[in-house]
Amino acid sequence: MNSAYMRRGDTVEVRSAGEILRTLDSLGRLEGLPFMPEMLSYLGQRYIVSARADKVCDTIKYTGSRRLSESVILDAPRCNGSGHDGCQAECRIFWKEAWLRKVEDGPAASTSALVDLDHEALLSLVSQAASREAEADTGTQVRWVCQNTELYDATERLNTFDPRPYLNTYLNGNVSLGKCLRVTARAAVEEPLRALGLKKPFQVKGTATGPVSESLNLQPGEWILVKTLDEIATTLTPDGRNSGLWFDREMAPYCGRKFRVRQRVTRFIDEFQNPGKMVKLAKNPVVTLDGVFCSGDLSLRRWLCPREITSYWRECWLRRVDDSSQS
Repeated sequence: MNSAYMRRGDTVEVRSAGEILRTLDSLGRLEGLPFMPEMLSYLGQRYIVSARADKVCDTIKYTGSRRLSESVILDAPRCNGSGHDGCQAECRIFWKEAWLRKVEDGPAASTSALVDLDHEALLSLVSQAASREAEADTGTQVRWVCQNTELYDATERLNTFDPRPYLNTYLNGNVSLGKCLRVTARAAVEEPLRALGLKKPFQVKGTATGPVSESLNLQPGEWILVKTLDEIATTLTPDGRNSGLWFDREMAPYCGRKFRVRQRVTRFIDEFQNPGKMVKLAKNPVVTLDGVFCSGDLSLRRWLCPREITSYWRECWLRRVDDSSQS
């Protein structure tokens, strides 16, 4: 096994600007994966490996699970969008092992006189690579480039029905044996049903015949109660959507539970319909909730993904409650 191989629980240090710069091509990428401007603030810091990226979901072409080679996710802050026009998706960041060192592998990152120059060079390279111009019906538009928009090309496809990637999530330390067996057993039953068209990606078939919305003007820190599945079904179309937004299988376990609002989301980078386009939701914002994300336990074709993508919530799926009701 490669001595640089990193597992869940390992302590690592983000390498210096100069070391990382030497791994990148002219587009600021290593094996297709961009090093983003937001990542410079992590240089020289130490973190714990949360998971390997050996089995991650495809949110670009929805082909299922894919493998990002020699890469991990850290227990570091999520992307803050500062280098991408304030994108609020708060995605977890992927780290190539070449950008990290195990703490026991050597001394702390260099503090030589070249650091400032290396930092400026790295910032310049990755900032220029973070966007590009593209032709659209209305003329030239900015298209943003980030790890999520490039993830398909930076990964290789995994066979949904091959048991080895599922087993590897246990062997590489990502999940416990119990979770691996539980989720794999569920996948063994549900994936054949999906292939036969008998299992849908959305959780509930809606009953709405037209747009349904509700404005609560929820603010960060407020407490909410997620409505029941039956209540949410009245806001969804028969294909499980509300104004284009899915209520997916990963969201159902949160029904009937209370959470704090994390933020109001009014802009995020699209990965699917118009890759790289900044989607603006000024007229129909969504909110995110503290501690609420995709678990990877229930997602068809994307089982055991460690990305923990933040779930977006329409206000019509939520009910405001007083914090005094918390015990």
